Amino acid sequence: MKQATTVVVMLVLAAGVWAQQTGSTQPGAASAPAAQGAAQPKTKTPPQAKTQAEFDAYNAAKAQANNPAEMEKSVDDFATKFPNSELTILLERDLMHGYQTANNADKMLETGRKILKLDPDDPEALIGTAEVLSERTKDTDLDKDQRLAEANKMAAHALETIDTDVMIPAGTPQERVDAYKGFLRSSAYAVLGTLAFNAQKYPDAESDFRKSIDAFPQQPDPIVVLRLAVSLDQQKRYADALKEANHAVDLTQEGTPAGTAARHERDRLVQLTGGIPESSTPAPAPAPTPKN
Repeated sequence: MKQATTVVVMLVLAAGVWAQQTGSTQPGAASAPAAQGAAQPKTKTPPQAKTQAEFDAYNAAKAQANNPAEMEKSVDDFATKFPNSELTILLERDLMHGYQTANNADKMLETGRKILKLDPDDPEALIGTAEVLSERTKDTDLDKDQRLAEANKMAAHALETIDTDVMIPAGTPQERVDAYKGFLRSSAYAVLGTLAFNAQKYPDAESDFRKSIDAFPQQPDPIVVLRLAVSLDQQKRYADALKEANHAVDLTQEGTPAGTAARHERDRLVQLTGGIPESSTPAPAPAPTPKN
């Protein structure tokens, strides 16, 4: 799964969006109408409670987000008591994030699949499930090809649904919406890049990793940057690879797994290039000195 710092960004952005929605949602309340004048992108209507009892039960289950095991019990109870509730998917999404933070890949995958049964177009569940499948599938898995194909399909579908299926509450600042969608796109491209990288399709991996970085430039994922460096290294574009390896070193702390891998890659490339400039374009020959 992705670096913890990136997961925090996802949680902060998601929590900000849903806090506005759930904090203002009351039984029978309607979403505020969109501002008139500019064309509004088509998005899903935010879920709402039908009764006060449903809303109270939702808040009680959500309050256990820091304890995924306990929250899972509450979410199951909520779904049983309110089988037609629109809020179940929000609780399942919070639960998926909780298991992601706890680094429990099996439970994250299980919860992601539950969400996709409720809504097969949910971008967060598509990406979260695809991340687990791409990162945790082993060569020895009998269903390896099926799992990787599923991850590819999910990540690609997420890119199709981010603009239409992210539930945005009325009044959410546009810059926050753009940042959140940018993060989701970055995550989807990271999955596609990882799948290509593991299949040794390094030009494809390079393309997807660059798209991942460009989609959310305010916080590039160090693992994505490092894998981009290795993808370039494998294409024997050593100077370009050194530039990205240096970037990965800047983004990581020494002594961490990612930091150690980034520094090893940088040192390897420095030896290969002799410390040449980061650009792969040869420097022009100096102009001859004029004679007097």
